[in-house]
Amino acid sequence: MKILVGLSGGVDSAVAAYLLKQQGHEVACAFMRNWDASLNNDILGNPTIDDDICPQEADYNDALEVAQLLDLPLYRIDFIKEYWDHVFATFLEEYQRGRTPNPDILCNKYIKFDNFIKFADKLGYQYVATGHYAKITVEDGVYHLNKAHDLSKDQSYFLCQIDKKILNRIVFPLADIDKKQVRKIAEELNLNIADKKDSTGVCFIGERNFKEFLKNYLPAKKGKIINIDNNEVLKEHDGVLYYTIGQRKGLNIGGPGGPWFVIGKDVKNNILYVAEKENNPWLLSTSCRVVDMNWLSDERPTRAYAKFRYRQKDNEVKIKYVNDNELYLEYPYKVAGVTPGQEAVIYLADRCLGGGKIYDVFHQDQSLQERIEGATNVSI
Repeated sequence: MKILVGLSGGVDSAVAAYLLKQQGHEVACAFMRNWDASLNNDILGNPTIDDDICPQEADYNDALEVAQLLDLPLYRIDFIKEYWDHVFATFLEEYQRGRTPNPDILCNKYIKFDNFIKFADKLGYQYVATGHYAKITVEDGVYHLNKAHDLSKDQSYFLCQIDKKILNRIVFPLADIDKKQVRKIAEELNLNIADKKDSTGVCFIGERNFKEFLKNYLPAKKGKIINIDNNEVLKEHDGVLYYTIGQRKGLNIGGPGGPWFVIGKDVKNNILYVAEKENNPWLLSTSCRVVDMNWLSDERPTRAYAKFRYRQKDNEVKIKYVNDNELYLEYPYKVAGVTPGQEAVIYLADRCLGGGKIYDVFHQDQSLQERIEGATNVSI
């Protein structure tokens, strides 16, 4: 098979390329430049490997060294405009609405498994591959997305919005091996990135201070942090848009009580609501409304499992369908920190059926937003 591998400069995609070559495929690599790292350098500064190379260029140099060692051609393609239009602009719009979007899911949908496939078409490659930990299976001629063998690294959650029509063109070489094996292979090959740290943080800013980054696009406006249980003003926040439901770190409330968790945001009145203790009823919900569903399977079960965050366990849910694009997930045993703007991803066993955006969250029959609005109407 002719396969174009997305080579990121990390160890996972490097080993993926090596495995495909060992299997006898005709392999080439491509480095995707999705973000102009110079956009915020003057304000934020760049954490660099050396003073002259920004992290993105360092990643490209790592990818180039891997491609040369594996004797594979390496293309370089810019998707900066596409990323801005389809990922970052949406990211900002959602934050302005007080929601918490997942840019990695948007990047997979619009860049890695859309524009990248179009680029592969131009070069005459029928298949694309990445270093994702996920698995494609085929049953009766139908392609499915499944969890990877290494469940601790499984990334099917981030792939829930890709088009099911292109599943037959995707190869995940790391589907059946774990991260330790990947590191071992890289060490045996003497790859320069064998011990390279996994990337963390929001995809387009890396490990920079997220709040400082957002201030460049969503100016800070201080406001009240209020204890939802008694309407006591605890301190000031830096900008209500910068916080997410369930957040604990960065509140800096101090004093007696706590730990404190964000349970809601009143964007109109610039109020951040918090509550004490992780099991506080305000932080728990019993159902949520999900919109913009993307189905990767023709199955439409009434009972399944859902992840509401990447590192969360599978939660048993009952599904009520409004239509094929909108549904309600019920979980009467309660789940903490279900957040508007995040993705609800539905599974049957290890099969990913698809995912959609969490639009509203409910405690019994009342939405979280209604509860927040009710609290706002109380004299403070």
